[in-house]
Amino acid sequence: MSSELLRADAGHRPKMVLAAALLGWLFDGFEMGLFPVIARPALQNLLGAPSEAAIGEWVGILTACFLVGAACGGFLFGWLGDKIGRVRALSASILCYSLVTGLGYFATSPEQLAALRFVAALGMGGEWALGVALVMEVWSDKHRPLLAGVIGASANIGFFLVGLVARVFPVTTDSWRFMLIVGVLPALLVFFIRLGVPESRRWQEAVKKTPSKPLREVFGPIYRTRTLLGIGLASVALIGTWGSVEWLPTWADQLVAGKDPDAKANTQMLRSAGSLLGCLIGPLIGAAIGRRGAYAVLCVVALGISAYLFRAIDSYGPMFQLFTVLMGAASTTFYGLFPLYFAELFPTRIRATGQGVCYNTGRIFAAIGALYAGSLVASFGSYPQASAVITLIYGAGLFLVFFAPETKGQKLQD
Repeated sequence: MSSELLRADAGHRPKMVLAAALLGWLFDGFEMGLFPVIARPALQNLLGAPSEAAIGEWVGILTACFLVGAACGGFLFGWLGDKIGRVRALSASILCYSLVTGLGYFATSPEQLAALRFVAALGMGGEWALGVALVMEVWSDKHRPLLAGVIGASANIGFFLVGLVARVFPVTTDSWRFMLIVGVLPALLVFFIRLGVPESRRWQEAVKKTPSKPLREVFGPIYRTRTLLGIGLASVALIGTWGSVEWLPTWADQLVAGKDPDAKANTQMLRSAGSLLGCLIGPLIGAAIGRRGAYAVLCVVALGISAYLFRAIDSYGPMFQLFTVLMGAASTTFYGLFPLYFAELFPTRIRATGQGVCYNTGRIFAAIGALYAGSLVASFGSYPQASAVITLIYGAGLFLVFFAPETKGQKLQD
């Protein structure tokens, strides 16, 4: 990329780009964090005094619908971002997830809730790849490790806000629908994006030089191996999160027998506080010791913390709360590392698609893990026993990362 183009991009309102991406990912985190908090009371309301096993199975189904929808959205909106531009595709993705989430207010059955969750997830899956591509292309290489952490952390601010709203307005079988109305607010962000956020000049220049054929190239002979490894690395992290960590608010609610509505909200807030820290630390570790080394360290830490949390703690109290923070940090450091690493695996003309495919295809495998976790909960009658099995997936990450390319010190590909 020419120095003239870089200077032009540097003066092309990069702070507006960062603000839009951070707000988009913050609201994305809010939307993702809604269901761990409202799932149990919503299902109790829709099903009418269901058993814990039935709730566990439906939580697994709702989680799987979200993850498969997000995977499809990553393909769709990532491809769209490489074809028509990051900004227009980003606006469409935010409108999709915010408006459809609001429609959940009118759901009268778990099946309707699951269908709406799938459609809303299309937009959430697309937003990640588009926002990351836009920020990484507009800001200079030296800022990328810090910005990767900030992007990951912003989603967890959204998770924290879910807990805060639920703390102020306790989520019960009669009030859970209110949270879905709050989820419509991100639609207002689209006006800001369309009016004030510039398109990536890197992308504009790249598609002038070489016409974009993103899906064909991502799975073509040059980038296929990187794509498959990226999918594998993302799958490990996502299965670890969605197959176990996302159950923490539901587990807390079970431990207090539903008698303390604040337990869900407090667990969500504590987990999000840990996640904020983890997302900021992840890319800094990657910048210091390399992307592969950082991923391996994160897998070891996540294995150790999850082993203690899910095997040694059996009551809601200070130790549960402490390890909720630690598990939140351990499981989400990956999401600070991925914006840094995945952006470096692909050239600009296919970056949004490549990132979207890697991260969001991982969600399909995480959906299988979530369904398996639901079945394990039904079999064991215990959330922690199911989670203890699912989190062993971090061991597979230690094997996969051995084959991954190291990109530390390399400039972003044009």
